[in-house]
Amino acid sequence: MKNLSLETKCIQGGYVPGNGEPRQIPIIQSTTFKYDTSEDMGKLFDLEASGYFYTRLQNPTSDYVAAKICELEGGTAAMLTSSGQAASFYSIFNIASCGDHIVSLSTIYGGTYNLFAVTMKRMGIEFTFVSPYATDEELEAAFKPNTKAVFGETIANPALAVLDIERFANAAHAHGVPLIVDNTFATPYLCRPFEFGADIVIHSTTKYLDGHGATTGGCIVDSGKFDWTRYPDKFAGLCTPDDSYHGVTYTERFGLEGAFITKATAQLMRDFGSTQSPQNAYILNLGIETLHVRMPRHCENALKVAKFLSENEKIAWVKYSGLESDKDYALAQKYLPKGSCGVVSFGVKGGRKAAEAFMKKLKIAAIATHVADAHTCCLHPASATHRQMNDEELIAAGVSPDLIRLSVGIENADDIINDIKEALENI
Repeated sequence: MKNLSLETKCIQGGYVPGNGEPRQIPIIQSTTFKYDTSEDMGKLFDLEASGYFYTRLQNPTSDYVAAKICELEGGTAAMLTSSGQAASFYSIFNIASCGDHIVSLSTIYGGTYNLFAVTMKRMGIEFTFVSPYATDEELEAAFKPNTKAVFGETIANPALAVLDIERFANAAHAHGVPLIVDNTFATPYLCRPFEFGADIVIHSTTKYLDGHGATTGGCIVDSGKFDWTRYPDKFAGLCTPDDSYHGVTYTERFGLEGAFITKATAQLMRDFGSTQSPQNAYILNLGIETLHVRMPRHCENALKVAKFLSENEKIAWVKYSGLESDKDYALAQKYLPKGSCGVVSFGVKGGRKAAEAFMKKLKIAAIATHVADAHTCCLHPASATHRQMNDEELIAAGVSPDLIRLSVGIENADDIINDIKEALENI
């Protein structure tokens, strides 16, 4: 069947059982796979045949789930990783190395910022961070001759700025580089970045795709549309022979549709081993099967909460692009017409101390270093996920000292609001 709806793909995508085979994706809990001859296995090591030989690189269970996410995003190839951080790292390191440069949005998740600004900087990769609201002149000035990609989040965590995907894709393409978009908060249910010009999409599958805080993971999806061969010197790793695989050239052997993911699997997963386990992939798939049911409820509840907060005298400010008064409302209508996800950021009058006091009074919303699952939870990023940043970096990331990130779950909206109301009344 072709042209299936996203709702049907959430359930049916990625795996089609044969006659008498398991209806649910099977868990292939094995590190290794047996072959009759060394010649058969040798073809796998030379990338001359498809198949499995060691789960550190690939596993059938994980590949079934990656194929489902690939279908949901409208891509041509995908791979799972052990975490969203691994997906962020692989997406950059697959095309950049020592001496290269990346343009990144300044509002990215704190852990990703640290990965880029500290760890990958030590690897010799330079990052320039720009505001999602940068002028054309500021954006243009961020590019350098050695720039290899532009990186941003569809909905920034926790600043909740909405990425103008088309604008940043056009800027990236004008400089001959791909746009990589972290689509974690939006999920393919709310936004499919490839339809607006993005080239690579990544996810922390730990969040809405799993949806229950049960399993850690990440995913990288390639649109198959970026023509690496137009810039063979810039993307030599994809367009010239790889000596570690007997001279295979990824774009020649696997085409634009498969080159990026094959290289990430054959090189990076081989050498770094950030593998998502078959068991975790199986649990992830169970979560994806209800993605299309959960996301509307998350968005509905979050909008109700955002409206309540915006009308409460103890709240200093609210950031949620579903509100008509929000700075990004017009962008949200373009890129997120189904809803603006379930995360609301806001500040309590009284600053950081008031924010911390408020969170202590919550009963339903748990203080947790997590976001985007069925349970309502909250976090004070300046004290947690963005704790490593100085005040200047926090401001650039859109994280004020009083910011509370509330991940609105799928409980009864009135119960969530009453919990917030009672906590506010007691500070």
